[in-house]
Amino acid sequence: MNNDNKKDDKKQKNGWIKYSIFSIIVVIILVFISYSYFENEKKEDVAYTEFISKVNKNEIEEINLTAGSNNITIIYKAQGDKADLSEEERTEKVIVPSLQAFMEWIQDKLATGQIDAKLNQERMNPMINISERLFSLLPTILLIVLMLMIFKMQGLGGDNSKVYGGEENKKTNVKFDDVAGLDEEKGELVEIVDFLKNPEAYQKMGAKIPRGILLYGKPGTGKTLIAKAIAGEAGVPFISMSGSEFIEMFAGLGASRVRKLFERAKKLAPCIIFIDEIDAIGSRRTSNSGAESENNQTLNQLLVEMDGFETNETIIVLAATNRPEMLDKALLRPGRFDRQITVPAPDLLGREAILKLHCKDKKLADDVDFKEIAGDTSGFTGAELANILNEAAIIATRQKHDAITKMDIENAVRKVTVGLEKQNRVISDKDKKLTAYHEAGHAVVSKFLPTQTAVKEVSIIPRGVAGGYTMYKTTEDKWYVSKTELLEKMISLMGGRAAEKLVLNEISTGASNDIEVATGIARDMIVLYGMSDEIGPISLKVDEPYELQIFGEEITDKIGKQITQLVENAYITAQQILSKNMDILDKVAQKLLEKEKITEEEFEEFFN
Repeated sequence: MNNDNKKDDKKQKNGWIKYSIFSIIVVIILVFISYSYFENEKKEDVAYTEFISKVNKNEIEEINLTAGSNNITIIYKAQGDKADLSEEERTEKVIVPSLQAFMEWIQDKLATGQIDAKLNQERMNPMINISERLFSLLPTILLIVLMLMIFKMQGLGGDNSKVYGGEENKKTNVKFDDVAGLDEEKGELVEIVDFLKNPEAYQKMGAKIPRGILLYGKPGTGKTLIAKAIAGEAGVPFISMSGSEFIEMFAGLGASRVRKLFERAKKLAPCIIFIDEIDAIGSRRTSNSGAESENNQTLNQLLVEMDGFETNETIIVLAATNRPEMLDKALLRPGRFDRQITVPAPDLLGREAILKLHCKDKKLADDVDFKEIAGDTSGFTGAELANILNEAAIIATRQKHDAITKMDIENAVRKVTVGLEKQNRVISDKDKKLTAYHEAGHAVVSKFLPTQTAVKEVSIIPRGVAGGYTMYKTTEDKWYVSKTELLEKMISLMGGRAAEKLVLNEISTGASNDIEVATGIARDMIVLYGMSDEIGPISLKVDEPYELQIFGEEITDKIGKQITQLVENAYITAQQILSKNMDILDKVAQKLLEKEKITEEEFEEFFN
């Protein structure tokens, strides 16, 4: 399968849609033609009983029959009230219930001389016969066309997988050098590449390469990218398919696609099968019916196929997910996904390497410091870092800069993390004052908390949904967080609400997000981390609320009281810090009202 895969698929799909639309139009036209014809044909001018009566009275001059049709035409004799009428006016139509019975009856009448009518028999017009047959088949035709359209839209009969690499397919053009910040993960996968290049050496030693490798981590960390890099390095076909492409509305299609995928892989071996977002088909099996039953069938087929490799078949299944906890245990056992590799968010050095990689084709000013940018983007994934640099390039172009400056990148970081700056929003003096004291409260409280990082910028210019923001300087990546850090983080979060209460003797909705985050930290401290002196070092995370009963009937009350106490203590501590430093709080707030934005250096001057 040549990969301009997407273009070919699009052309095929568009061609099929045009063909389907044309077919439907043709069928509709035929429906109308046939309907009109048969409406005319089936128009009954004379009732059959009345016609029989007129035959018996010998009032009929001519009877015309068409073979194979129950429609007959009669011509009355020119006598009585019809004496002055033309032949056309004396002509009417009749529908005969049984043509055979009528023929026997009328021929008997003619043979015995009871009537002197003329009987004519004609062959049916072939076009009329076709139209009649077509009309009778119309419901079936419409149903077939509809089913074909739905099947084609669902991809029935086609293989949705995309193939990269190999002699007849476009290369992935992705190598390990194109993947930055994942040095350890790449090292783990080097032997996979070596096996695909030299399988004989491993087989002679009796070694078996892993059947499957599961890559898991948060979105944007580079799982798909590193999978393509493996295929690019090994120079083997790379068959890619998303987990959602297996599941369709028709039962059995998912399992059928799994079979076709592995049949194709066996023809292309040695090769790599890559299933992105495998949790769509690999989630835990249930006993339910309907869509979940279809998921079960698809997963069962995948398990069977992964077990059915021959020892000489060099096929490796790579899969990616950001929800490994949802996967069925049978899928994760050795022999299927032998290795499970975590693809984490990059550390400081990794972020620096990723930034350099994505800046290769960008013009940068001399003041851009990758290490500093990496320090300010702790927790960012590779995809997010690439997005920041792209936004910086857009900002630099809009500002008509010759190159991307440090300020352009910082503005891009703010845009991505906080939101778009809204300089033209009209804000009342009252709201501006409230925002200034709220953000000043966060900044001042944080300054007196040893575990909290330095304030980088404070602003009361609205961004996104926020009326203002306080940005902190990141100095290091944290893998573990102490109880003191969590408590002081809550105090910092409550600094805005505390400032509103102390200065304005009023509270607003502006602290809703702060309270939500603080409450979440308190809940995790009690429920997950076992940081409650009263409850003890136990995990209270359960799938169902009733499971908490094993800790006693009053456990939920204890949890609620502990969470409430932690948040209230943080609020009280924030008020105490601000009460002792009201002069600094006022100065910071007034500076914000004057300039709308305070830098790190300007903020530090208040304490020097």
